[in-house]
Formats: sequence, C-alpha cells, structure tokens
Amino acid sequence: MAADLACLITKNNTNPFFVKMKEGAEAAATAAGLDFKAYAGEKDGDASPQLTAIENCMAAGAKGILITPSNDSVGPLLKDARAAGILVIALDTPLADPEAQDMTFATDNFEAGLLIGKWAAATLGAEGVKTAKIGMLDINKDNISVDVARDTGFLVGFGIEVPDLKVMGSETDPRVIGHESSGANPEGGVTSVENLLAKDPDMNVVYTINEPAAEGAYQALTKAGKTGVLIVSVDGGCPGIASVKSGVIGATSQQYPLLMASKGIEAIAAFAKDGTKPVASEGLSFFNTGVNLVTDKPAEGVPSIDSAKGTELCWG
Repeated sequence: MAADLACLITKNNTNPFFVKMKEGAEAAATAAGLDFKAYAGEKDGDASPQLTAIENCMAAGAKGILITPSNDSVGPLLKDARAAGILVIALDTPLADPEAQDMTFATDNFEAGLLIGKWAAATLGAEGVKTAKIGMLDINKDNISVDVARDTGFLVGFGIEVPDLKVMGSETDPRVIGHESSGANPEGGVTSVENLLAKDPDMNVVYTINEPAAEGAYQALTKAGKTGVLIVSVDGGCPGIASVKSGVIGATSQQYPLLMASKGIEAIAAFAKDGTKPVASEGLSFFNTGVNLVTDKPAEGVPSIDSAKGTELCWG
C-alpha cells in the first residue's frame, strides 16, 4: 500500500527561511512514514507556480498541503482542495479567507513586531521617542497578512497610534516618514532607504520586514554616511543573527520555520490516521510556534535573548 502524501509549497526555494522549512518538513515526513513533495514559487507575490503546485498535489491525492501563500489568489483553489478532503495548513502567512485553510502554523507576527517596536522605543528613551524619524520597509503594497502584522506591531510597540490594524499606513503620526516596498530583499532595502533619506535625511530608525531587507538598508545608510541609525527586523536566520552580533541590526525577532513545518507535517500525519484536525493556541486564531527578541543591547522591560543564544537557535 502506498504511503500517504504530504505537500509543501513555499514562496520560493532560495530564502533560507523556506530552505529550513523544507528541511523540517522532509525530516518530519520521513519520521512519520509519509511520502513528501516540495514545490516553490519563483518570488514573493508570484502565485502562478503555487497554483500549479496545488493542482499537482490535488491530482496526486495528497492528504495534506502545507503552504506559505504568495498572496490571496491561491485561496479559491485551496478551498477546492479542502472540499476534496485535503487538510490545508498555511505556514507563516495566513490567508485572508478563513475558509481557505484548516489552520495556520505561524509566528505571532504582531508580537514579533511589537517586541522590536518596544525595544526601539526603550533604546531611544522618552526624548528620543518624541523626536524619532522612522522609515518603514515593508514587502510590497498588497497588505499581505504577515507584512501588516509586523509593520503595525512595530508601530504599536513604539507607541504610535495605528487606527486600522488590518492595513499598512493608516497611521498619521508625523514621526513616520513613509512606507517603502523592499521586496523583502537586499536590493529593495537599498532603494527603499535611498527613497526615505530623500524624503528626510534625518531618519534615525529603520523598521525592516526581514533581515535581507535590513542588510540592504544598512548598505544604503553606510553609503550615505549615516551612522547611529537603529535598524530593527524580524526573522532570526543565522545571517541576521550575525548582523545583530556585528551591530548592523540592533534587534531582531526570531521565528522558527523548522518547527512550523515539522509541526505541520505531524498534523497531516494525524489527519491521515484518524481525521484529527489541529487546534489553535489558547487565545489565538492560529497555532503559535513562538518568537524571541534577539539583541546584544537588552532594554529594560523588553524580554530578550543575546546573539549567542540566537545563534544556537538560528537557521539558514
């Protein structure tokens, strides 16, 4: 008798976050005696390869699909997959339509943003917070859930009023210079910071959606001769933790992709065995796989681990 099939579909296969996710899923599938197939999109925001992958998994009779959706256009096909009796688990990025997934396994991305916002505010101190000039490096303008949660979490943590937590840019606080689309990559980070510095050369805090964008931000700041700018980020990959250690990034919120994927595979195995479906963490609408603030400059009142511990837990 053939083993049950589990599919993993990531946004791309180059980001270390998704590479680690694939490792975790593959190892867990082997341990659970499941067949395993991995697919990936080409780049963030491009859903067409993911749609093809979903169709392939459905045609192959998969018991479960783990997906980091590029955008919400994959939702209708995932609903079809669920209607066909396939367990659908979103990893890291929940879909806007709650019917498109059985469960999300993810970092609490709002909490991840909140931690770096609180750290930045505590590091600047009361006077620094009042006069802060903040640049926001998002993924793009699509209001992808993970993008929105980190962005708004950071602003709330910093103490800035956010009228609408479901979209980016609803705040009217003059301390926010603007929002730029970084594409979550170094090149986009460079361009974003150049654009923000053109708006306000005194920018002294840079929020970045992830560490590759932070790397680009640092390059642009260095080229412009800007020193002492606080850069904060989210991810916790090994290169990002190395950037914390070297002082490029002041603090980052570390998430655990291997755990997301391995727990997701365990959920598919349980579902294949007796139809059991995963349940959300207490008080949340998703299964929380945890987050830690990593910094070598701890701030009072903000729990954190240092880069040595972060290195033990990092990926990529």
